[in-house]
Amino acid sequence: MALFRITVRQNKYSNGIRLEKGMTVDVSSRYSNPVTTNGGHEILTHFKECMELTLKRMADFQLFTSM
Repeated sequence: MALFRITVRQNKYSNGIRLEKGMTVDVSSRYSNPVTTNGGHEILTHFKECMELTLKRMADFQLFTSM
């Protein structure tokens, strides 16, 4: 399996998901071009998983302490 680093080149907002320029994700794929194979499903899945994990981390991080 090859490892690809996919980087967003321009901002995109679609179906409630916002991808901003510079966002990256590492994808291991058995295909030679995961961007065009199967409609880029592998890449979209990895972006969703990566961003969901980031949002969960942010939710766990408390900015203010209650007194």
